[in-house]
Amino acid sequence: MGCNRNCGLITGAVIGAAVALFGGILMPVGDMLIEKTIKKESVLEEGTIAFKNWVKAGANVYRQFWIFDVQNPDEVAVNSSKIKVKQRGPYTYRVRYLAKDIITQDSKTHTVSFLRPKGAIFEPSLSVGTENDTFTVLNLAVAYNNTADGVYKIFSGKDDISKVARIDTYKGYILHLIPCHCSFLSVFRSFYAVFGAEINLKGIPVYRFVLPSRIFASPLQNPDNHCFCTEKIISKDCTLYGVLDISKCKEGKPVYISLPHFLHASPEIAEPIEGLSPNEEEHSTYLDVEPITGFTLQFAQRMQINILVKPAKNIVALKGLKHNYLVPILWLNETATIGDEKAEMFRNQVTGKINLLGLVEMTLMSVGAVMFIAFTISYCACRLKNRLN
Repeated sequence: MGCNRNCGLITGAVIGAAVALFGGILMPVGDMLIEKTIKKESVLEEGTIAFKNWVKAGANVYRQFWIFDVQNPDEVAVNSSKIKVKQRGPYTYRVRYLAKDIITQDSKTHTVSFLRPKGAIFEPSLSVGTENDTFTVLNLAVAYNNTADGVYKIFSGKDDISKVARIDTYKGYILHLIPCHCSFLSVFRSFYAVFGAEINLKGIPVYRFVLPSRIFASPLQNPDNHCFCTEKIISKDCTLYGVLDISKCKEGKPVYISLPHFLHASPEIAEPIEGLSPNEEEHSTYLDVEPITGFTLQFAQRMQINILVKPAKNIVALKGLKHNYLVPILWLNETATIGDEKAEMFRNQVTGKINLLGLVEMTLMSVGAVMFIAFTISYCACRLKNRLN
């Protein structure tokens, strides 16, 4: 009877150790299977989840405009006064609702070429006025409807998943060989983001990446911006920060870009303008990335368009100016968030399964460890009791 009891305790301890060991082995094996599945579904090729959502945006993408309405144009023209502006907006359009067109895949170079049709549908319910509203601004024409902006060629990620959706060429040009190249928000500038924080988006843990202030730093602070400083007088010999001169990419037009309301810009830049209220929460750019799949589930791209105005003796409206102005014209916010239905599907198909696998692994390890310890202690106690008897 003693042997049967001792054998049972030893068997229980062995089973517990085996269960714990299985749970431990399941962790790297499960992670490997998850990684393999994610890599497969993240490649831009027919049949993958990534390809389906890449061809046509799965969430509504909105582009909102806020116009800076000049309140005192005559006073500025005559007395060279501060420009008083009043922000009006948003005027909201639904964009990226058209599927990518003329998609061709190259299996040798693992690239995908396509056209990205541009379209915009005005959304009155998300706007403060109509498309017929009038403003007092500089003479600036803005248009993107029902056109395509050129042929893109991007990497599919088939040979290297870290390159998925990275642009190889645009309009036939290799971007990293083009000085002052242009690829963000149609304002001719490629940007990057850095990790900001970990947040929860509709029950899904995501990493928030933000646009670093270094993007808009002066060339003295960030040498990468040297080609965006062509106006030495306005920029005070390239020492001012917070705006980028993209005139080279706009056929010489004096166009500058910045964050809305000159957020994080040199105080001297906004000093001649009244009516600005920079706010980090409303005016910063970010994207929220699910870290396991690398899918972007939410983003907000915010940018301001500004025009440099100088005194000009031959132009009636400008000959009374006594100094230069960097005039804000408008700022835009292009944003999208994963829908509730897609978020639920993502939780069920991705995060839910991963969490379940993690729970199973921890349960097996915990139960196995408890069994091993409990049966081992019982076996030792039983042996000690037998010796005392």
